Amino acid sequence: MRRLTHIFRTFCSLALAGLLAMSLGGCVETVPDELVEAIEGIDRDLVTLRASDISPEAYSKFSREWISLRARIQSEENIVRWPWEENELETDLESLQVEGSQLVADVNTRLQAQRTAAETKLAKVEQRLRLLNTRVGDIGSRVVLGEHPVETELLVRQARLFIEQGQFDHAIQASDRAGKILLTQTALLTNELGRYADDDLIAAWRESAQRTIEWSRTHRAQAIVISKADRVLSLYKNGKKVLTYPIRLGSRGIRAKQHYGDGATPEGEYRIHRKRGSGQTPYFRALILDYPNADDRRRFEEAQQSGLIPKSQHMPGLIQLHGIAQGITDQPYGSILLDNPQIAVLFDQVSVGTPVTIVGALESQNSISLVLADLGDQEEET
Repeated sequence: MRRLTHIFRTFCSLALAGLLAMSLGGCVETVPDELVEAIEGIDRDLVTLRASDISPEAYSKFSREWISLRARIQSEENIVRWPWEENELETDLESLQVEGSQLVADVNTRLQAQRTAAETKLAKVEQRLRLLNTRVGDIGSRVVLGEHPVETELLVRQARLFIEQGQFDHAIQASDRAGKILLTQTALLTNELGRYADDDLIAAWRESAQRTIEWSRTHRAQAIVISKADRVLSLYKNGKKVLTYPIRLGSRGIRAKQHYGDGATPEGEYRIHRKRGSGQTPYFRALILDYPNADDRRRFEEAQQSGLIPKSQHMPGLIQLHGIAQGITDQPYGSILLDNPQIAVLFDQVSVGTPVTIVGALESQNSISLVLADLGDQEEET
């Protein structure tokens, strides 16, 4: 009987020791390493996504909780728990993992929305800039805009770079600045060239051209009408149009001429004052106009008296229709340029005294007014 009791006690001791060893072995790890590593990965992702900028309150809360839990991990490193004991630290870490994962998803969603907004805004600005560059180039009025196109293009490139770097707020700000400059450019064009959409002024130009055509009919002679907006020279004979040639103006040609050196092409009713052939002009052929005439001098004096033109400026002069000369720039600087074969024909067709009327436009729907209308439509859309 004693032997049986001893065997039973020995078995119980061994069983208890085994159970104790199993329990102690299961309590060595306070929290799973993979759980800690997962949260550390979430934290790195949030830093990379700049969550502190995108969702500052939520990220601040996550960071405070993570700092607190890391401190608890260190302090509870050597604590031994029984398997049946509740591990609050592990539970809190699991909750933080869920919270962090949701925050990553939320930040990504916000970033995508910001990217879409930034790309949409920039696309509109780029479209408007392309239109402005194309249409301004069509009417030769880039000089009116000064340095603004360069500044706008730099801002657009900057906005595109910000988008590539994920700095969407900065991209939107750069696009906004570029958009405002585009509005300024449109206002400059409208202020400078709005007269090409002025129905009263266009009617006056049309009357001026009609007087010249009527003179050709009455005197059974040649006369020339030039439209700056449409870049066209028309030759009339006996009141009928006999030929048209495309012309080129200088970079400031579409402006109304005011003073010497402004590069603008004048508008008014003139006559051919002199003809210069081979050896008499640096150009292939040249027809010199009687510019400035009495009306030009009167307008110049009135503009100076009213302060529109500084007293230091001089009365402009020497406006001509000419061809191209080898080695000389084809920039007419206020005059009107034709290709050599065309100036040769025109030179033989006209004589000293032939009327030459230069107008801004003959129709309300001219190239410049259409450009201004297109730019105005784009302005409303953006």
